[in-house]
Amino acid sequence: MALNFPFTAIVSQAEMKLAITLCTIDPLIGGVLIFGDRGTGKSTTIRSLAALLPSMKSIVGCQYHCNPESKMLCNECEAKKVAGQKLKTENIPVPVVDLPLGATEDRVVGALDIEKALTQGIKTFEPGLLAKANRGYLYIDEVNLLEDHLVDLLIDVAASGENIIEREGLSIRHPARFVLIGSGNPEEGELRPQMLDRFGMSTEVRTPGDFKERVEIIKRRDEFERNPERFIAKWQKAEDDFKQKIIKSQKLLDKVEVEDELLEVATKLCAHLGTDGLRGELTLLRGVRALAAFEGKKKANLNHLKKIAPLALGHRLRRNPLDDSSSGARIDRAMQEFFAA
Repeated sequence: MALNFPFTAIVSQAEMKLAITLCTIDPLIGGVLIFGDRGTGKSTTIRSLAALLPSMKSIVGCQYHCNPESKMLCNECEAKKVAGQKLKTENIPVPVVDLPLGATEDRVVGALDIEKALTQGIKTFEPGLLAKANRGYLYIDEVNLLEDHLVDLLIDVAASGENIIEREGLSIRHPARFVLIGSGNPEEGELRPQMLDRFGMSTEVRTPGDFKERVEIIKRRDEFERNPERFIAKWQKAEDDFKQKIIKSQKLLDKVEVEDELLEVATKLCAHLGTDGLRGELTLLRGVRALAAFEGKKKANLNHLKKIAPLALGHRLRRNPLDDSSSGARIDRAMQEFFAA
């Protein structure tokens, strides 16, 4: 089992860590897109996520780890439920699944189990990465280099929340609800607008300019690589404390109040920025609620909105051919104009 760098030991990159944390508190935010320079800790931060996630309840033996309390079950669990069988449950880790760039469509959606078909003459389905990621996180490194047909497939599944396979005499339908986490380098290509819109939040990371921070990053990384077990043990208490804070935030989430006045400000801000559709407003609503819960507050306020807006709206700005500044700079400028008015 690979040992991941502790989340709480990561130096700097506050926006990236906040966006990922908020998506663990409320997965309905819709995931995070992280663009930035090479070697700035994007993959390290995302892979450290698994240790922060509380366990989840799943039906025993289900290869899609169906939620026993959900109305959307896989074919097998649904058949057992209809037959009156008792569905036993267990607590399992929340899955964090990597989708490699070279993955085939069969590997992603699932396919006929060739070995069983040849040796036993039985047609059975071999689940793909979407099945493994159900109720968890699907991580795509270099997401902007993903092949177009896989992008289309992910957009369809992310929208419907289920994966449907009709091939080789198989007819399979199973739940596939996951949080998309993507990372990439903008110099290597842009992401298609349809895929970009599927991410709830986005953030740009840069190489730290503070030399003390850079020295601390190098020291911690070197310490981790020399003795991972000892380094992880050193940060275990901080990791446990942070995990407990996330669990408390998840419990508080539904109790957080977001007043209509704050929603009106969010809507006017989106209109001022010219964002398309209503996903921006929905992400702002969910983001401010999650941030308030993370801070232990039962009421969201304007400061929460100001903090969430760059994360929720930065990737939703329309392109301006006369303005080549980054989306971060554009949204900061637009927010200053809006809140000064």
